[in-house]
Amino acid sequence: MMRAPIPRLPLWLGLAGLLPFLIAVAAAWLAPIAWQVLAIRAFLGYGAVILSFLGGVQWGVAMCRERPGEAPFRARMVLAMVPSLLAWPALLLHPLTAAWVLAAGFALVRGHELSREGRAKLPDWYQSLRTLLTLVVLACHGLLIWRLIGA
Repeated sequence: MMRAPIPRLPLWLGLAGLLPFLIAVAAAWLAPIAWQVLAIRAFLGYGAVILSFLGGVQWGVAMCRERPGEAPFRARMVLAMVPSLLAWPALLLHPLTAAWVLAAGFALVRGHELSREGRAKLPDWYQSLRTLLTLVVLACHGLLIWRLIGA
């Protein structure tokens, strides 16, 4: 089965949303030390915001496309809260631990989106877009973790 093409606007907005990850991780490696510290904090903060945003996507789907009171509505609403409940506390942790927690959060969200229940009610093109974006985000997290380990 072929996936529907990604509409131009969501594709460009999604790619633009990758810029803070790419810039911050590059700065974490290449900038002067004082700026590296700021870049790491910015990366983690932005990661927490975007992870929370992904929960909001599921919340919006539940509100607009599920029937309130039914099991799929309740499940999607509860699962929509998990990303923000992972993201915010991650910001209170050591940066290396925070990067791991956020990376795990992105992987868990993507796993849910790929599940039968998670992909229900979403447009066909959404899967392709989210796969692309998640791969880049996880690669950036990997580079940041490598930097924090002391590479």
